Amino acid sequence: AEHQHTRYNPLRDDWVLVSAHRVKRPWQGQLEKPPPEDVPRWDPKNPLCPGATRANGEVNPQYEGTFVFPNDFPALQPDAPEPGDSDHPLFRSAAARGVCKVMCFHPWSDLTLPLMSLAEIRAVIDAWAELAADLGASYPWVQIFENKGAMMGCSNPHPHCQVWASSFLPNEANLEDQTQRRHLSQHSVPMLLEYAEQESRRKERVVVENTDWLVVVPYWATWPYQTLLLPRRHVCRLQDLHEGERDSLASIMQRLLIKYDNLFEVSFPYSMGWHGAPTGPYLKEDCRHWQLHAHYYPPLLRSATVRKFMVGYEMLAQAQRDLTPEQAAERLRSLPEVHYKQRAK
Repeated sequence: AEHQHTRYNPLRDDWVLVSAHRVKRPWQGQLEKPPPEDVPRWDPKNPLCPGATRANGEVNPQYEGTFVFPNDFPALQPDAPEPGDSDHPLFRSAAARGVCKVMCFHPWSDLTLPLMSLAEIRAVIDAWAELAADLGASYPWVQIFENKGAMMGCSNPHPHCQVWASSFLPNEANLEDQTQRRHLSQHSVPMLLEYAEQESRRKERVVVENTDWLVVVPYWATWPYQTLLLPRRHVCRLQDLHEGERDSLASIMQRLLIKYDNLFEVSFPYSMGWHGAPTGPYLKEDCRHWQLHAHYYPPLLRSATVRKFMVGYEMLAQAQRDLTPEQAAERLRSLPEVHYKQRAK
């Protein structure tokens, strides 16, 4: 807790430098603006609101729950042409095709996941699973991810996520496929199933848990309050979750996200995403080495206005963090599970 050391991340096969003493240094760097608290519940100019007109001229329905539509500015398209042949091995390219969708969680712009009801969060989970199954029938990888807050590059405060399905395995997916496959071959147990069992027994990095799920600040965490959401049962894909597991997932997500908001009493920014076994042609292959999990990467370090920057040493050498995962987990674990906005009322 007091001296620098490195920790191994078996999921990415790399290392992180832990320098807990650096959190004591005075901060004279950039201060962020806290998220706005006056977001209107409905704004006809907001393209994600019910009844609003989007950039392509389409009008949203008056949706009352989740709403999924094709991204108006997709990073991947299904009919992209093949790139030209390379004339040198140092100048290679490959085809990249896919589809991109946007999913609104709720019709209200001033509501975030931790302030939604359990039934509303469960509806989001069901929509995630349906998209994962539908797109996964054709595409090898379906990436569900949420960027929350302007600090994480989100340009719209309306509660929503994105879903990108690709004709290829992205770098992170390919890396996790290799490391988990190797662990199963060497130890005869899925890596993250074994890891969840170990963390559940050790307790020191557990943030919240229930019968079906476990949230920890991983031993190898890079971001200050990074967490890893894990099922206790061996589950390969989101669409494989049972009814009860989906209910308990809604509960543990709400508990975690309330703690995040309570940490600095602000709508906590983060990037999160689900990782599970590849789909498409991989549905016919043995993917027992995979374990479903979700990553949460929040940038805030000391307060609502001081963030962790991944620059300098992090970009040119290796990842580095300023407090231990155990310290971060203890702080999150000790926070109340009633949202600060609801306590104020």
